[in-house]
Amino acid sequence: MSDKIKPTHLQRKAIVYVRQSSAYQVENHVESRRLQYAMRKRLEQLGWNDIEVIDEDLGCTASGAVTRSGFDRLVAEVSLGKVGAVAARELSRFARNSQDWQKLVDVCRWVQTLLIDHEAIYDSKDGNDRLLLGLKGSLSEYELDLLRMRSVEARKQKAKRGELILRPPVGYERDPKSGYVLDPDKRVREAIALVFKKFFQLGSARQALLWFLEHDLQLPTRENAPEERILWKRPRYCLLHRILTHPIYAGAYVYGRTGETVTVGECAPKKRRRMKQREDWEVLLVDHHEGYITWKEYERIQEMMAHNSNRFQSDSHGAAKRGPSLLAGLLRCKRCGRKLTVIYTGRAKNVLRYCCCRGQLDNGQPRCLSFGGDNVDSRIGEEIVQLLRPARAQIAQRAYESHRQGKNELLKALEMDLEAARYQASRCEKQFNLADPENRLVAAELESRWNRALSEVRSLQRRMDEEVQKNTDHTSFDADSFQKLAANLNLVWNDLRTDVRIKKRIARTLIEEIIVDVDDSAGSIDLLIHWKGGLHSKAQVRKRKRGQNSLHTDASVVDAVQSLSRILPDELIAGCLNKNGLRTGKGNRWTGERVTSLRNKRGIKKYSEKRRNDEGVMTLTDASKHIGVSTTSLRAYAEQHKITYSHPLPDGPWIFNQKDLENTQTKEWVERIKQHQTRGAEPKQPQLNIDISGTCPDVAV
Repeated sequence: MSDKIKPTHLQRKAIVYVRQSSAYQVENHVESRRLQYAMRKRLEQLGWNDIEVIDEDLGCTASGAVTRSGFDRLVAEVSLGKVGAVAARELSRFARNSQDWQKLVDVCRWVQTLLIDHEAIYDSKDGNDRLLLGLKGSLSEYELDLLRMRSVEARKQKAKRGELILRPPVGYERDPKSGYVLDPDKRVREAIALVFKKFFQLGSARQALLWFLEHDLQLPTRENAPEERILWKRPRYCLLHRILTHPIYAGAYVYGRTGETVTVGECAPKKRRRMKQREDWEVLLVDHHEGYITWKEYERIQEMMAHNSNRFQSDSHGAAKRGPSLLAGLLRCKRCGRKLTVIYTGRAKNVLRYCCCRGQLDNGQPRCLSFGGDNVDSRIGEEIVQLLRPARAQIAQRAYESHRQGKNELLKALEMDLEAARYQASRCEKQFNLADPENRLVAAELESRWNRALSEVRSLQRRMDEEVQKNTDHTSFDADSFQKLAANLNLVWNDLRTDVRIKKRIARTLIEEIIVDVDDSAGSIDLLIHWKGGLHSKAQVRKRKRGQNSLHTDASVVDAVQSLSRILPDELIAGCLNKNGLRTGKGNRWTGERVTSLRNKRGIKKYSEKRRNDEGVMTLTDASKHIGVSTTSLRAYAEQHKITYSHPLPDGPWIFNQKDLENTQTKEWVERIKQHQTRGAEPKQPQLNIDISGTCPDVAV
C-alpha cells in the first residue's frame, strides 16, 4: 500500500469514474469499458470497501462542449468531503479541457482527496504530484487537439480526391466505387426531376411548392434513422429549397459547404451551423457523378433564386407575383440611381404608381420622382410585343410543346404513386395471408393495414380517371391553335385573362433594366430601355398633369370637340365622335349633353350661326359651292397641302376658312379648273379610219 493513503482516506468512500467519448465507442470499444470498470478491483486492493461507480457519462465527450452530469456529480461529492479517492483508468477520462481538469484538482487539494489511475496515486497537496497532474492535464488536452487535427486533415485530403462519401441526400445512394449513384427507385428519380422542371416552368421555389400542394403530390425524404429509409411526405418549402440549392443534384462533389459559428448567449456559448459562400467551399468537383441537371442549369437556378430574393438589393428584381405592376424591380431612377418602389394609391388601393422613395425612407431625402404606372406598363408591353413579333412561329411551337408535356407530368406522377400504392397493398395482402388466422390480435391489425392500402389505391385510381377525363376535354388545343394565338400576340398580351406573372417573367428575360426620368416641363416620362444583350432603345410616355386620372377625356377628343364646335352643334358633334369609335373617359357613348358638359368644363364656346359667319368657317360642301368647284377637286387640292384646312376626325367633316379660299393662289387654281371644264375633250390630231376588209376577207363587214 502507498504511504499517500491515510486512514482518513479509507474512512471515506471511493469513486470510479467511467467514460467513453462517443456512442460509437460505447457500442464497439467494449474491452476499453471493461478495463475502466476493473479499476474497482484496484481500489479494493488498496483498502477501500465503500466504492461507487459513476458511468452516467458514457458517450459524452470531455472537451467541454457538452454538459456531463456524471462529472458534475463527482465534483459535488468531492467538494462535500465525502470522497477519499477518485479513480479512472486514465486521468484523461476525467477531463480533456483545462477548466474542468483544474477545477477537479483544486477541489481535491482542498478536501484532501486522492486521484488514482492504473499506474500511480497522486496527492494534489504535494507539489511534485500537482505539477505532474498539471502536465498530464495539458497533455490530455493537447492529445485531443492533435487527434482532432489529424482526423480533420485526413478527411479534407480524402474529400479533395472526391472519395469521402458522406450520407447522400434523397435521390442518391452510396456506391463503393463511383461514390454517388442515382436512386434505383424510379418513383424517387421522377419526383426529384419534377421539382426542377416545375421550378424552371414557374420561376420560383414557392410557386413550385404551391403546384405540388395544389395537386396533392408527395415528395421523398430520407429518414434520419440508421436504416435511412425513404419516406413520402407532404412537401415543405425547406425540402424544395434544399433540393434546388444542393450541388450534388448537378453532378458536383462538394465538401465544406457549412461552417460553425459560436454565439455567446445568456447562459453559455451556442454553436450554430451556417452556410458558406461558394468561394469559401473547401472542395468543389464538377462532373463528379451523374446528376439530375447540368452545372449550367444549377447556376441558372441559383441566379434566379437570388433575383427572387425579397431583400432590396440593386441587382435583385424580386419574384414575379400576382400584382399588376409589370416593371416591378426593373425601373431605376436616373437622378439618384436607386430602384423605384411600387405603391398602390386610391380609395381601393388599386391605382398603380412607381415612386423613387428609398432616399426618403433611408436618409430623409425628398422624393426624386413619382408617376402612374399603367401607361408606362402599356408602352413597355408594346415594345416587348414588337420585339417578339418576328419569332411568333417559334414561340407558338415552344408553347405547344410545353403544353403537351405539362399535361403528361401530373399523369406520370400519379401513375408512379398508384404503382407504389398497389405494391404496398399487395405486400399487406401477403402479410395477412401468412398470419395465423387464430391469432386475431395480429390478424386484425394486418387486415386493417390491408384495407387502408386498398383505400389508397382506389383514391389514386379515382384521381387518375379525373385527370384523364380533364385532358380529354381539353384536347382541342392543337399546334394550329397556338399558331393563331401567336398571330394575335398583341391581343394575347393585353387580355385580362393572361397571367401577369408570365408577362413579368418575359419582361425580366428580355430587359436588364429601365432608366427613367420625368420631364415636368414637357409633361413626359423618358424611358431608356437596356435590353439583354447590350442593345438600348428610348421610349417616351405622356405624363398626366396634376389632378388628371384615367377617367379624364383624352386630349385628342377635346381638341376635336374644340374644332367641330365652330361648325356643328353638340348633337352632331356627338354623332361624329361615336362614328369614329371614340368614348368618354368612363367608356360611355357620346350624347349632346355629354358634349355640352365637356365644353363647359374645358371652356369651349358653344356653336352659333353668328359665330360661324363671323369666323368664316365652312365645311367641305359649303367651301366647294363658295368657290364653284367640286368637292372632289377641292379635297384633292387640300390633300396636296396647297390650302390650309382642318380635319380633326378621320371619318368627320373638313373645315376651311373663307379667307384661305379667297387668296390669290386659290383663285388662280379655281380659274384653271373652270377653263379645263369649258374646253371639254378635243382630239389632239386627226383620226384615221381603219379599213379591215383586206385583212379579214372571210369576215363580212
